[in-house]
Amino acid sequence: MASEISNQFCAILDFGSQYSQLIARRVRENRVYCEILPCTTTAEDLKALGVQGVILSGGPCGVYDDDAPTFDAAILELDCPVLGICYGMQVACQASGGQVTPSQEREYGDTTIFLNEPDNPIFHGCDGRMQVWMSHGDRVNEISSEMVPIAHTENTPLAAVYDPNHQFWGLQFHPEVTHTRDEGKILNNFLYRICRFSGDWEIQNYVSRAIEEIREKVGTDKVICALSGGVDSSVVAMLIHKAIGDQLTCFFIDNGVLRQGEAEQVCEVFGNQFGLDFRFIDASDRFLERLSGVTDPEEKRKKIGHQFIEEFREAAKKFKGARFLAQGTLYPDVIESVSPFEGPSATIKSHHNVGGLPDDLDFELIEPLRFLFKDEARVIGKEVGLPDEIIQRQPFPGPGLGIRIVGEVTRDRLEILRAADAIVQEELRGWSRFRDIWQGFAVLLPVRSVGVQGDQRTYDCTAALRIVESTDGMTANWMLPPQEVLARISNRICNEVQGINRVVLDISSKPPSTIEWE
Repeated sequence: MASEISNQFCAILDFGSQYSQLIARRVRENRVYCEILPCTTTAEDLKALGVQGVILSGGPCGVYDDDAPTFDAAILELDCPVLGICYGMQVACQASGGQVTPSQEREYGDTTIFLNEPDNPIFHGCDGRMQVWMSHGDRVNEISSEMVPIAHTENTPLAAVYDPNHQFWGLQFHPEVTHTRDEGKILNNFLYRICRFSGDWEIQNYVSRAIEEIREKVGTDKVICALSGGVDSSVVAMLIHKAIGDQLTCFFIDNGVLRQGEAEQVCEVFGNQFGLDFRFIDASDRFLERLSGVTDPEEKRKKIGHQFIEEFREAAKKFKGARFLAQGTLYPDVIESVSPFEGPSATIKSHHNVGGLPDDLDFELIEPLRFLFKDEARVIGKEVGLPDEIIQRQPFPGPGLGIRIVGEVTRDRLEILRAADAIVQEELRGWSRFRDIWQGFAVLLPVRSVGVQGDQRTYDCTAALRIVESTDGMTANWMLPPQEVLARISNRICNEVQGINRVVLDISSKPPSTIEWE
């Protein structure tokens, strides 16, 4: 709990927003410790925790829906500031006597707000006219006599409100996403100018706490780790190894949908460089058999996830006392799969390591990174001694190339994509901004088109390039490499990869798109 890590604590009440975890990330970026709690948390609970500030998240429901989540209105009477974001603003305004109705002019995406009260501390340092990110179909039409409007848009008179008697601020827009052009000032103002946090939280504090929790939970039992060689599972493996030593056994499973040369690299690094109990399992045939004929992306993820569990279950039979399964689950995995508190959030996509686990799973899960983001995991990686070649690896999805092939996954299509993706990786490494790339990869599309190669007509597949920058994977902006880099990638793929005769560039940001195509 907070008292073990920091003397100060910000609570985020989760109403099912896809951005709840991102709010937490932004709070931690400001060196303030926070925890995400269910929206049913009471004022007495928060008082007992000693909170110094409360944030009410957004959510997918309308406050007037029959099953809409509510909250303890007594929270607004606590002796600490409260910030309501989108749904959080609406539910607080309604609880205070205001009215929320469906809006005839819905606002999604970039919107301009105008500050009625630029001197309000929540807007300190912000421009009087500002681009923000809206995502709502409802709006607050009436507020209590104690509240005042402090910002508006062309369609929304109450884009932000303030109640000085209850230390409440409400924002109809999302300050936590990078699309809101405030340079992070609004959340910083809430945390420091309003809540008066001192900023004593550091991610390094998390390491010692996690190690102690792992030791306490595991005791003398054994742990099996799903080691893929990526940042997440590598950090988890080293963290658990620090905690319990040779009680940990790491398995690397070749699932048949890995990148070119990846299995060999992981075996070399973890089999030779570190003193881990490391086992290699070639399960590629079994995975590809499960994927045969499957085209739906959700079904692909679930089948790959279920096969992973079967592989671990079979491997564990060889080791007496293997009670726990460790996984590198991160915040974005959790929030895109299901609300961590079984709230009303909408599922975007399932992840093999957080959803769809069978009821008869023979392991208890250990997920020490479950409430961290990728950049935080990288910091922990440095703390536990991982080399840069592992720490700086780009994120790679658990279902691997299986979700970078749109449509059915076959051996032939995998070989085509591996060859194309290897060219993308090689050429991007020569770009001066390579370290700024969050993910850069190729996607194989089920779109065939006419081409000409060697005076011969071709009718082959299309490859899409996906290159984005991000800090946490929750939001991302597309990147545009120099023309000469793109030209080399396209020329090489079309000339060297049999089966592709056209290359296109994906210029979609997240949101509204996801980083992966499936």
